[in-house]
Amino acid sequence: MTSNKPTAAFVLSLIAGIFIMLRGGVTTMMGSFMGRYQGGYGGYGGMMNGYGYYGMMRALGIGFGFMGILVLIFGVIVTVSAILLHSHPNQHTTWGILILIFSVVSTFGMMTGLGIGLILGIIGGILAIIWKPEPTQPPPHS
Repeated sequence: MTSNKPTAAFVLSLIAGIFIMLRGGVTTMMGSFMGRYQGGYGGYGGMMNGYGYYGMMRALGIGFGFMGILVLIFGVIVTVSAILLHSHPNQHTTWGILILIFSVVSTFGMMTGLGIGLILGIIGGILAIIWKPEPTQPPPHS
């Protein structure tokens, strides 16, 4: 028996969006930390005399920060799509496709984390797409 709202798809997608946003936030913070790294002790370390390490770590920090912000935005899109799926179940296919796409896209270039957001997003998106509303009973004739 089905319900009037795709509850399982909503819950899984909402949790997926939260995990994706958390991963994006952690990655952004990691990029911020890496961007401030100056290499070695007192800035003079390794074969590159500190300056090469500083430039490399700064570039990595900027890259991680940018990718983290993108993943954070993808997580927001998944979360908002899950909420809209719950409030507008008649558009379940549209929200399911958005949840599915942005859950998968959130992993490109960022193979970090446990992938919980990806797995839950894929399952939630597919459940939203294939969900069938409960047929309404016609009123009895008097």
